[in-house]
Amino acid sequence: MNEYVTPAVVQPDPNANITDLLLERVRQTPERAIFALPTEDGWRDVTAAEFHRQVVALAKGLVAAGIEPGEKIGLMCSTRYEWSLIDFAVAFAGAIIVPVYETSAPRQVRFNLQDSGATAMIVETADHFTRFDEVRPELPAVTKVWQLHLGDLDELAASGGGIADEELERRRTIAKGADVATIIYTSGSTGTPKGCVITHSNFVELSRNAAVAMKEVVEPGASSLLFITMAHVFARFISILGVHAGVRVGHQADTTQLLPALGSFQPTFLLAVPRVFEKVFNSAEQKAEGEGHGKIFRAAARTAIAHSQALDAGKVGLGLRLRFALYERLVYGKLKAALGGRVKYAISGSAPLGLRLGHFFRSLDVRILEGYGLTETTAPATVNLVSKFKIGTVGPALPGVGLKIADDGEILVKGIDVFAGYWKNEAATADTFEGEWFKTGDIGSLDDDGYLTITGRKKEIIVTAGGKNVSPAALEDPIRANPLVGQVVVVGDQKPFISALVTLDPDMLPVWLNNSREDATMSLDEAARNPKVIAEVQRAVDLANAHVSRAESIRKFVILPTEFTEDSGHLTPKLSIKRGPILADFADIIEGMYESRPATETASIPAG
Repeated sequence: MNEYVTPAVVQPDPNANITDLLLERVRQTPERAIFALPTEDGWRDVTAAEFHRQVVALAKGLVAAGIEPGEKIGLMCSTRYEWSLIDFAVAFAGAIIVPVYETSAPRQVRFNLQDSGATAMIVETADHFTRFDEVRPELPAVTKVWQLHLGDLDELAASGGGIADEELERRRTIAKGADVATIIYTSGSTGTPKGCVITHSNFVELSRNAAVAMKEVVEPGASSLLFITMAHVFARFISILGVHAGVRVGHQADTTQLLPALGSFQPTFLLAVPRVFEKVFNSAEQKAEGEGHGKIFRAAARTAIAHSQALDAGKVGLGLRLRFALYERLVYGKLKAALGGRVKYAISGSAPLGLRLGHFFRSLDVRILEGYGLTETTAPATVNLVSKFKIGTVGPALPGVGLKIADDGEILVKGIDVFAGYWKNEAATADTFEGEWFKTGDIGSLDDDGYLTITGRKKEIIVTAGGKNVSPAALEDPIRANPLVGQVVVVGDQKPFISALVTLDPDMLPVWLNNSREDATMSLDEAARNPKVIAEVQRAVDLANAHVSRAESIRKFVILPTEFTEDSGHLTPKLSIKRGPILADFADIIEGMYESRPATETASIPAG
């Protein structure tokens, strides 16, 4: 199959903007909790009516401060309740949010604000303000700045008493469906960041259709704890969807406190990237290993995967059922409790999940609904549904979305989720569209049922000197599943064979070393030279190589004594690798792997 379109299930409303979603929620269920705030004793619910009152007060404050309809306001803030409050308040005032990642360097802050034409800025912390203030002389258009840590938001909300309801309603209704709701800048992993123009209809129509398609996930009583950055469209969409569907949403930006927060909040579904699920699995495995129960955990994991595969095959044998019941008591129940005890679904995106994790969590009664999308598609274009689910795929197109596979394998998307184009960049917009179809740059295939499978990124396909096409993801994803591995970057374009750069996971390294009876205090540099560490990485590489041909397999790798981080410029805010900077910064190491030397070794380079 080369084309698949899922018809919309909700009649479009070209006049609606995102503020209408909140008003409709207030009209339907004013006393339903749609947010929850952390307290010393747990969580305090915020009803739809209370949220609306706070949004109106803040919106009036923005109007009183001189914000005009159509103005752009930068927002640099971690994942917290105030993000959604500001988002809706700015829309009520008729203005437009320009998100800035809270990890952005001053030059990135300047680019987003300068390119978008922002006239105001909201920052969360003193550190955020310092980074903004460093480039402020280059941003003369930004004349208003508010700082959450100084209480400016409360003062702003208290200052709008003189703004009439009629004036706010006029501003609230200026924007129609086709108008700009936000400008979200790409991470720049493949070059200069581009501002994606997301319209009100993108959010509204996608929310309304997704709520129908995913009704089991966002049913009455559903709740979710957000911890990935709301500056990215993935979490932003879920937050807006939550308001539309009446989902109770909490926030926890500090991932070191994620497990306690999950335990107290007890969400019914999660939003995460595959790395989170890998961490949960690997941490549990290493904890079991440290307690002397490693064999039991691995047997339980194999049983869980086999059980899920048997469900797909339509028959679970008696022996498998008995083993599964045993490990349900010994292992699975504890893992489910660690996630809060009530999680039934998880929505995963941004990178391939892998069959192993999909099957494992499904047997924990946590169905991971893997999906696919980009900033340009307002997050999800496809997602596995409770009623339409295939592990190993990213699901069918959501209602109102069409998919097409081009002759070269590139995935094209059209429909209610596709953005309006790149801000002030007509050339890039024209280059990325083929008629009404958006060219994603990703390679994939559609099966006969319309399920999409991602096989790689078009620009990342490696062509060896022998002419073999290699998709890095097919090798990187299984290697990254190893608890010892932080990141892996496959290289080999126009080279005689495939090689890889590997970094170690600094969180898991001491646990693994301790379990392996090695010095758990050794540095990344020392660990990169440790024979047991090298052998474990080799084992992960061998497992990945077992699934590809000899020509596609990794012949050499280097363990780097450093990390890939956002600060180093090697990861995007959603923790995707930036291949361009990595290939440039480690060019000498890469070239060294193609000189005459042993097939596998490590290299020592300065950290940072």
